[in-house]
Amino acid sequence: MRAERLQDRLRQDGLPGTLVRSIRVRSFAVAAWLLLALGAGAARAQTLVEHIGDTPRYNAVVAAARPLAPPDPARVALGRQLFSDNRLSQPRGTSCASCHDANTGFTGFHGGRDGVASGSIRSRLGFRNPPALTYAKFVPPLYFYQDDDATQPAPFGGLMLDGRADTLAAQSREPLLARHEMNLGTEAAAATRLRAVGYRQAFETLYGPGVLDDPRRAVQAFGASVEAYLQSDELAPFDSRFDDFLRGDTKALTAQEMKGLAIFRNPDQGNCASCHLVSQTSSNPARSLFTDFGYEALGVPRNTRLPANTDPRHYDLGLCTTARAHHWPEPDSWCGYFRTPSLRNVAVRTRYMHNGVFDSLRQAVRFYAIRSTKPQEFYGKGPMFNDLPAGMRGNVNIQSSPMNRKAGAAPAMSEEDIDAVVAFLGTLTDKRYRTAKPAP
Repeated sequence: MRAERLQDRLRQDGLPGTLVRSIRVRSFAVAAWLLLALGAGAARAQTLVEHIGDTPRYNAVVAAARPLAPPDPARVALGRQLFSDNRLSQPRGTSCASCHDANTGFTGFHGGRDGVASGSIRSRLGFRNPPALTYAKFVPPLYFYQDDDATQPAPFGGLMLDGRADTLAAQSREPLLARHEMNLGTEAAAATRLRAVGYRQAFETLYGPGVLDDPRRAVQAFGASVEAYLQSDELAPFDSRFDDFLRGDTKALTAQEMKGLAIFRNPDQGNCASCHLVSQTSSNPARSLFTDFGYEALGVPRNTRLPANTDPRHYDLGLCTTARAHHWPEPDSWCGYFRTPSLRNVAVRTRYMHNGVFDSLRQAVRFYAIRSTKPQEFYGKGPMFNDLPAGMRGNVNIQSSPMNRKAGAAPAMSEEDIDAVVAFLGTLTDKRYRTAKPAP
């Protein structure tokens, strides 16, 4: 968890090793508590402590989201149809599946380039690397929580990379109307299109008479249907080779992959598991979602190939936009933060980081390993963290291992170690994608 940062700061400050180890034990205990919450429900009921702005702060970790009962099969079927229906956009030809292809880990770019997707009007490009939708049903709504070792509450959860949507239904509605995506613009236009392409009977069967004659109800029903599909087991089968390993298949992982897992979990090497949580001792794969749903400011290099970045004044500020919308105090302190994604099916992707700056998984892992020791490889002769305004670069995490080392120092991971971590991440690929080509 983010409590690892405190350990790193204490180590840097030269405090006695016994004290650092003591705090590390507490940090791992908190991480274990979160793993329990993710896999089997929270260790204790959440109690509302306060609101930060209009975002709740709880006294305990919020369990991974999941429906109280399996989604209605009829809604799932309708949601699947809507998800892939390219008649819904303006002009026609773009669907949810255009940027979240079910055959490639629910990722894709719809003919876009350089890390962002193209919309129904092909000249209109998105601003971020489209997130994968597999296992998204587990992301809880946005909230704050402060663990025992933290100096202040931290945000967790929320869909989209900046946490601005609290439900899959809300996340699904946004692209339908967005001008750079499906381009319907208004709820009235969306209701008209749903009627025009023949959804009246299906919607009225599930949501009542006249649902498509009321624009707000129509769009709400669209979101509810797509949400049901995204909550289905189709998007969270837990059938990767790593899941086989968790269930007791000791031969599921190779020696190199096992080495990669060890480096991934080692707080003095990869330290990946401090945010991408994994429970090697539980046979329940739902306890290994490879995310804590928290936020990090990594300072990834600017993707100069993005059309929006031809304007030197343009920056994607991430979470602080949501912070302002929710009236958090000091919202600029959250600029540059993006939600930690699950790493399940990460090897199927072809672009990495929120701005799509890296085009291979190895590049992304190598960035974590040597960002601090060889910054010139990512930022050239310019300033570090160049995809943030100069006044906000102090938000970037420089405390946590392996990103806390000095320039010129030995990196925490060797090139061989990086290869091992990449090999391990390949074991997180669901069965249906193991032979799939990466998303275009």
